[in-house]
Amino acid sequence: MMTMTSFDLHLTFVLLASALSYSKSRIPTTLDGPFSPETHRFDPSLRRGSDDVPMEDPRLAKKVRSNFPEQIALAASFSSTSMWISWVTGDAVIGKNVKPLDPSSVGSEVWYGEESGKYTFVRNGKAVVYSQLYPFEGLLNYTSGIIHHVRLDGLKPGTRYYFKCGDTSLKAMSEEHSLKTFPSSHGEKFPHKIAVVGDLGLTSNSTATITHLARNDPSLILMVGDLTYANQYQTTGGKGVPCYSCAFPDVPIRETYQPRWDGWGRFMEPLTSKIPMMVIEGNHEIETQIGGMNFSSYQARFAVPAQESRSNSSFYYSFNAGGVHFIMLGAYVNYNQTGAQYAWLKEDLIKVDRVETPWVVASWHPPWYNSYSSHYQEFECMRQEMEGLLYHYRVDIVFSGHVHAYERMNRVYNYTLDSCGPVYITVGDGGNIEQIDVDHADDSGKCPSQNDNIPEIGGVCHINFSSGPAKGKFCWDQQPEWSAFRESSFGHGILEVINSTNALWTWHRNQDAYKESSRGDQIYIVRQPELCMPNLEKIYSNNESSNSNSLFKASLAGLMVKFMLPHLF
Repeated sequence: MMTMTSFDLHLTFVLLASALSYSKSRIPTTLDGPFSPETHRFDPSLRRGSDDVPMEDPRLAKKVRSNFPEQIALAASFSSTSMWISWVTGDAVIGKNVKPLDPSSVGSEVWYGEESGKYTFVRNGKAVVYSQLYPFEGLLNYTSGIIHHVRLDGLKPGTRYYFKCGDTSLKAMSEEHSLKTFPSSHGEKFPHKIAVVGDLGLTSNSTATITHLARNDPSLILMVGDLTYANQYQTTGGKGVPCYSCAFPDVPIRETYQPRWDGWGRFMEPLTSKIPMMVIEGNHEIETQIGGMNFSSYQARFAVPAQESRSNSSFYYSFNAGGVHFIMLGAYVNYNQTGAQYAWLKEDLIKVDRVETPWVVASWHPPWYNSYSSHYQEFECMRQEMEGLLYHYRVDIVFSGHVHAYERMNRVYNYTLDSCGPVYITVGDGGNIEQIDVDHADDSGKCPSQNDNIPEIGGVCHINFSSGPAKGKFCWDQQPEWSAFRESSFGHGILEVINSTNALWTWHRNQDAYKESSRGDQIYIVRQPELCMPNLEKIYSNNESSNSNSLFKASLAGLMVKFMLPHLF
């Protein structure tokens, strides 16, 4: 066990400060902030968008017989001792009159073990079917294949398992796949890499994003809403459009072409069958149908650890992956302080053990902090309801999408720079058909009116700023001080947690895949528990021989090694 004297600790701080002050080529850290706002304008040599991959593309085609599993996907459960496996069997149908399949007609089995070809355990799960129905002339209805969800439990942390899924009685089992469980919730163990992507869709740009993401070899994927953009189509299919209301101004309801979900699941399977993907709903998952039903596809297709995290809704939940606690929040269900989601969030945050899981990362679809014209102040109501709770319990990082561009904030709370506020990051640049956002609210003539950017679900709480350079105004006339870096380009992010206080965040633009050592944005996000969590710091200080104290000191030493040594030689 590592021990350090007071002198050692002091020397660590001195050396670290020296390295951070004098090394010019190093990757910056949040300790250097707040940063002066920086903008990289859209590169006109790049495409602002591209067409959807057609359903006839081989990557979207069904490759197995009817009862055999396809669209296999992994999802994390609440802890490292369990994992969800999902897949689809049977044939979806789209037409005027559709008859749902019987979910009980095909079994939901997973056979698995620690050795390839030796399956010593078996688990059974549940199966569901959903339909998308429209009572309008000329619109087609849809009913899905059979969607299976099986939860494996009693797994060993940090262990590789080999599995097959399907129905043994029908002799319809998948090929062998493998998964690796996360390390146990422990302040010294973290997932290898966490990929973050939003507003993906299935265009040529989207496929470039996923190819680039896979090359970065993550162990977990956070998909922060707006997955398939199936609702950019009419029910008859055809060609998807960047602007639905422009192309179809007279439709009776916002239609959706559900086979895009099946094509998307097949396209993603090479990645999701081996890497857990955690999703949260976006506005393109609303998919309103008969009787005002919403989110039918999202709720049926994805397994999330709602029950395990004591949530009563798949729209918000939490889970642990090693020393990181992830909170996934729903922006399109009730988020008011009097509602169930807020009560659940408060209880979830109270229970977080910051020694076992020192990092807390939150995600939801629409950003609270956003300086682009698109969706500007759209979810100000949600911020006003929930921001104080996240700040009080010292959430470290927040990921959102919705805006089709990239933006990283300085640490901020209530529009004021705050060294203990979260780092908010927008990564809604996955590559969807609606194209990239390029206009900023502070550009001349680009400030939206207060009648713009109305959310599909929820209230409107647009405000004028009460202090600073934008006092009395709805928009800043320059890039806001809380906006550290922004650029319009397609891409994804990778979060690499190094220890209990340091994480490396890198934003990878799609064009960077073809350049050596090229990055769109890169920064070390540094937690300061001694400053922002003084009560936790007292625990560290009063237990010199405890594991938590050793962990805190080791983190400081790790910080020195990670930041200083590579730049001194």
